[in-house]
Amino acid sequence: MAIIDFFDRGWRLNPNGTAYIGGERSWTFTEARKLSCRIAHALGKSGVARESKAGVLSPNDPAAWICVLGIWRAGLAWVPLNPTVPATELQHVIDTFDCEVLFYHPSMAATVAELAPSLPQVKHYICLEDDEASGNPSLAEWISGQPDTQPDVRYDMDDVAAIFSTGGTTGLPKGVMNTHRSFSVCLAHFLIALQYRADEHIINLAALPMTHAAGVFSLAATARGGTVVVLPRADPSAILDAIGRHRVTELFLAPTVVYRVMEAPDLAEADLSSLHYLLYAAAPMSTDKLRRALEIFGPIMADCYGLVESFAGISFLRPEEHFINGEVAPDSRLASCGRPNPLISVEIHDNDDRPLPAGESGEICVSGDLVMKGYYKAPEKTAETVIDGWLHTGDIGHLDHEGYLFITDRKKDMIISGGMNIYPSEIEQVIWSHPAVQDCAVIGVPHEDWGEAVTAVVELNPGAEVDADELIALCKEKVGRVRAPKRVEFVESLPRSGNGKVLKRAVREQYWAGQSRQI
Repeated sequence: MAIIDFFDRGWRLNPNGTAYIGGERSWTFTEARKLSCRIAHALGKSGVARESKAGVLSPNDPAAWICVLGIWRAGLAWVPLNPTVPATELQHVIDTFDCEVLFYHPSMAATVAELAPSLPQVKHYICLEDDEASGNPSLAEWISGQPDTQPDVRYDMDDVAAIFSTGGTTGLPKGVMNTHRSFSVCLAHFLIALQYRADEHIINLAALPMTHAAGVFSLAATARGGTVVVLPRADPSAILDAIGRHRVTELFLAPTVVYRVMEAPDLAEADLSSLHYLLYAAAPMSTDKLRRALEIFGPIMADCYGLVESFAGISFLRPEEHFINGEVAPDSRLASCGRPNPLISVEIHDNDDRPLPAGESGEICVSGDLVMKGYYKAPEKTAETVIDGWLHTGDIGHLDHEGYLFITDRKKDMIISGGMNIYPSEIEQVIWSHPAVQDCAVIGVPHEDWGEAVTAVVELNPGAEVDADELIALCKEKVGRVRAPKRVEFVESLPRSGNGKVLKRAVREQYWAGQSRQI
């Protein structure tokens, strides 16, 4: 199935049912399908070729998501754009990934106006609503007169359906090419894992950004004729209200949002009885807080492990697997990320790329149709990551004798904080730019809410002075609030190897003593 086929399956099952709800506005499956068809026809009329790139720059909004459906229906590749990152990063992604079309929310109009002069490849700008200052057409104007029938487009399963950006050791995002084939396997995994009776109506709550896993995850509900309720942001009170008001059956939250929901003042009054699944993923989760979540929400917690390069579908810990003989499972089970999903192969490889037996730690490697097509315009990076058909995840872990997968460390120094992937090198580049700084190491340290908190350990030049607030402010300006360090520690000297390289593992040890670094 091409990815748009998952939406069309839901449309055939429930053409007059509600597909999307956003605020006071709702769309039936037929209304959303017709709008996506008109968008696809307008894209075809604009002259962009199949697999051309189209970006969507918007906070969570059903209209923005229907633009994604239109992009797929036209046979184009979607480039998700995070509206919270600095404009310089948006410029890099839009330009490097060769976006020719840019749909944007009116709240992003000023950013688009700032970026437009540096985006020569973008041929068409379309605002979801009116943007009179720019002269760009609104979505309604742009699709005016276009038919609302399926365009004559042929889909190849190996066509690129989306290019997701991911940071790297250089600090610049790489483009991960996911195909219709890889997405179909991802969605098949969700459809297998999240089981419902035939007479149950699914209500999915999209509270996390639909520019990432939440959008693709929602398609599993859509394929069953279910409704997707879209929140503009992951506000705990709004989440609780939406669950009760819309009788939500499933939602996906990063652990830090789960923690905040558990501390919300209106939790005691919330009606959570409709929930079948609360999927937690994208960041480390405290086993102590997971136990509390099981007490609050009941036996509905489910864990998922995946990468952008093997989208959201390497392993799954089912709700019932959080229990053994009717009791909450010990940490030795709760710390796992479940068993590998059925449509892929997972092995643990040693440094010579040989598979290891159960219980031995090495690099987690994945093969199968879930694996990305490669990094966009970076064949050398692809060759380093996908070797003989095996995706090397960069995560260190093991499979136990029952087949459960555990992640114990990362080959790379990526930090996962509040569900966001944060790459230390780009932050270190900013800190190094300050004249008072001789060297630094940016690491993740344990944090109750965020899983990991970005922390900078800094060595100053002799006689130089700078305070932590100044360095944090500098980072916020250059890389944004989310990726800026939450604290700065000053040391006389950083630990180094014999060749002068800073030993990050040694820096981390004092913060992680007695704790495992899990996802």
